[in-house]
Amino acid sequence: MTVVTEPEALLSHLHKADGSATYSYAGYTVIGAVNGPIEAQKRDELPEEAIIDVVVRPAAGVGGTRERHLESLLQSTLRQIILINNFPRALVQIILQITVAPENEYVNGKLVQANATAVLSLLSASLPMTATLTSTSLAIISDDGRRQIVTNPTARQIEQSHSFHVLAFTSQNELILAESEGTFTMKEWDDVYSAAHGQCCTPTTIDDMDTSMEEELPASADLKRFIRSTVEQKAASDLYWK
Repeated sequence: MTVVTEPEALLSHLHKADGSATYSYAGYTVIGAVNGPIEAQKRDELPEEAIIDVVVRPAAGVGGTRERHLESLLQSTLRQIILINNFPRALVQIILQITVAPENEYVNGKLVQANATAVLSLLSASLPMTATLTSTSLAIISDDGRRQIVTNPTARQIEQSHSFHVLAFTSQNELILAESEGTFTMKEWDDVYSAAHGQCCTPTTIDDMDTSMEEELPASADLKRFIRSTVEQKAASDLYWK
């Protein structure tokens, strides 16, 4: 399997959906489809806001507890950026199909790619949002007795790590999601936050971090810029005929 080292995205390629996107990065490929706002069933509708329904389908087999947990995290996160009050008694359905996944995948690692795919699909559907969001995963591992931060860690690095973290930021650089597991100090979490903020928002220099911690940032560190450029390219392509 070829691992995509740089983010790749394709927008609006599913013609029967209101919005769609395929996002590939860090060993994952996820296809997203958005339908809505559409009429919700009477027993489910909310009188003052829209229902956000997220469905995650694994690469193989039937979804289980991990997928249900992922759906819950995505639903609570996306509700904070979608203008749900604009569509009372309506339903917005977001379906995410994972087509490629690394071996020994982790739920939190999958959360990063699912977040990106969902946001790109919502943008493709022109659904009004207060902001977009970008997310990243980080692990604290030991190297020659020193702890260092690794961004977008592999499954092997996650297994050997002291802790694993997923953070998401809005386009206003506000923290919207933080999921952590493992053992870590508050200082280490602060360094993880700084590294994630530097990748998703405004770049942070290593001088701002503890000198005992090292940060590995990929060439495509500015994820917010990637989402913006992807949408701009799609808009330019759609308007080319004019």
